[in-house]
Amino acid sequence: MTTPSPTVAAGELAPRAEVLSCAIDRVDLDGALARCEEAIAARRYVQHMAINAAKLVAMRDDAELARVIRGCELVTADGQAVVWASRVLGDPLPERVAGIDLMEALLARAAERGYRVYVLGARREVLEEAVRRLRERHPALQLAGYRDGYFADDEEAAVAEAIAQTRPDILFVAMSSPRKELFLGRRGPSMDVPFVMGVGGAIDVVSGMTKRAPRVMQRLGLEWLFRLLQEPRRLFRRYAVTNARFVELVLRERLRGGKRSRPLAPQE
Repeated sequence: MTTPSPTVAAGELAPRAEVLSCAIDRVDLDGALARCEEAIAARRYVQHMAINAAKLVAMRDDAELARVIRGCELVTADGQAVVWASRVLGDPLPERVAGIDLMEALLARAAERGYRVYVLGARREVLEEAVRRLRERHPALQLAGYRDGYFADDEEAAVAEAIAQTRPDILFVAMSSPRKELFLGRRGPSMDVPFVMGVGGAIDVVSGMTKRAPRVMQRLGLEWLFRLLQEPRRLFRRYAVTNARFVELVLRERLRGGKRSRPLAPQE
């Protein structure tokens, strides 16, 4: 089951595209940033989801992940491969809105407008270095708090309560997938934070521990290859299997005639 696209007049594009049964907002970076600020101004809960090829594949077999993604009010194409797929399938997205780019835009806007930011995740030493660099880059940034992502399942409620007590406007969760998505799906609404998003390894990039791909590789959709070259042992199997399945799914969908997709994993 997917989020249906709103009815639109002939020749118009619906606000959301559908790629492999996943509804994705048809926004650019500025449009996504505006949606974030609307939520913060109204203190209305919005969870952002950055969709890449790996998540599109994973959500077909993971009912809980699929449920969380369907419930997100803002969903953007994190990977260039998703934009490519949307065009192949005849429901085009305007451009990629990488999660790290949205995070950096929000940090700059937070420093300008006094939004309070909380960062959850990464290893303690990595997070502390990232925080140091963020304060250096954005002296006016108000950090409501931060803590590493190494806590047991039975500590999750206490972590969420501690975050809620700091009253942030923005929560960045720098944990791996699907842990960050599922944490926000379970705990997000209870933390009284208007805008929440998972940022994965973006804090590692901010800290300098991991390098981001050069712009030319980003534009060509080869950022995954740059990450693979940095961590071949850890990422080779994941990328080889996931990317192959993603291409297979898109091509099969194209041969079927476009947006008609088999259902996602059934809800429990």
